[in-house]
Amino acid sequence: MAAGHDSPLSHVVDHNTLEIPGFEEIHLPFIRLPLTNAWGFQISRFMVMQVIAATLIILVIVPFARHVAKRPVTRGRLMNIFEAIVMFIRDGIARPAIDGVHADHHDHGHDAHAKPGDHHHKEHHEGLSALALDEGEFGADVHSGGAATLTRKRDSDLFLPFLWTLFFFILFNNLLGMIPGGASATGNISVTAVLALLTLIAVVTAGMRAMGVAGYFVTIVPKMDVPKLLKPPLWGMMFVIEIAGLFIRHIVLSVRLFANMLAGHIVLAVILGFVAQAAGIMTYLVTPASIVGSVAISMLELFVAFLQAYIFTFLAALFIGSAAHPH
Repeated sequence: MAAGHDSPLSHVVDHNTLEIPGFEEIHLPFIRLPLTNAWGFQISRFMVMQVIAATLIILVIVPFARHVAKRPVTRGRLMNIFEAIVMFIRDGIARPAIDGVHADHHDHGHDAHAKPGDHHHKEHHEGLSALALDEGEFGADVHSGGAATLTRKRDSDLFLPFLWTLFFFILFNNLLGMIPGGASATGNISVTAVLALLTLIAVVTAGMRAMGVAGYFVTIVPKMDVPKLLKPPLWGMMFVIEIAGLFIRHIVLSVRLFANMLAGHIVLAVILGFVAQAAGIMTYLVTPASIVGSVAISMLELFVAFLQAYIFTFLAALFIGSAAHPH
């Protein structure tokens, strides 16, 4: 089936045009590099969608961070929605995946002399302060009594801005493919490959930060209880396998997001294609069924847009945690 501009497949196929419902098709420009007439790049609809997604992140997160910095309790329905998402990424993804038992041990030691009523206020402020404050290696811990102390940040706190940005960028790109004239940039393997590459850089950075450059590459190979004569060649083979596995995990991460976003639009295109193929009295039977099926698939796609953003962010946090705390 051809992926025309009015086809559901057009949402996952890049073009040098941009469609706005009710307006004429906009042809995107070719940007030539300075001092040359031969080199340059074509602006595509996926580039425009990614810029829109990045702009939406700024328009949403910056006011939210300022709101949190000014108020101890978040107010407003929209602000509470984003607070719930941000706190879920922190408590449901980042801390369990990156800190694990290390965070539990730190919390229990730090909270030994805290009052029971202080815990909720402390957790709320500490989690959201990462959006509004930059305390360096140490973060402010505000207790109900008003005294401020310094507590060492968790490993997850260092990667929370990356994980928050990753989640919202993927989510907004997924949702932009659901609107008329929009496109899902995450349905392109080049886009998801760059996201996976950024995750790989974060993973390697976490490992090197925890154990040093040499230490990270040494501990990437699990300990082997083998005779000393066999250990060097086996270690070399295992090192190659582990490095290959590191890249393969991130390749699969990009392919998973790309394939899931592409699959939904392919199914929509096939279902709507039945209407074009029907003739005669079959048109009256096929058209209602295709419309109902398209609506159902669209609702499923809306759920998948959130689900895939969650899965990608969760796996990124899991890979970062395994690099920072190898076992």
